[in-house]
Amino acid sequence: MLAGLGGLVTVLWVWRVSVRRSRQAADAAQRGARLMSLGGRVLITAALLVGAQWVVVSYPTAVWVRLVALGLPALFAAHTLTRALTVTTFDPQAYERRRGRR
Repeated sequence: MLAGLGGLVTVLWVWRVSVRRSRQAADAAQRGARLMSLGGRVLITAALLVGAQWVVVSYPTAVWVRLVALGLPALFAAHTLTRALTVTTFDPQAYERRRGRR
């Protein structure tokens, strides 16, 4: 009976270890795919923006068209960089007041 119980514990332990390892491998693969997906989307979007800007700058068009074609992507980039580089702090007292605690 003890041998059977020991065998069952061993099987369960091996099963748990294999599940953990497979989960870690899946998480690592997902992180890598997410990074590549983000990089690909960034490159494609940048290529589309550069292509549109190239067309607008290469051919004679109205000045306002050039301003929109060059200024709009610059505004989006500035907004993104500003949000990414802005340092935010956590004020526990303000958090407590919003939650109704004193």
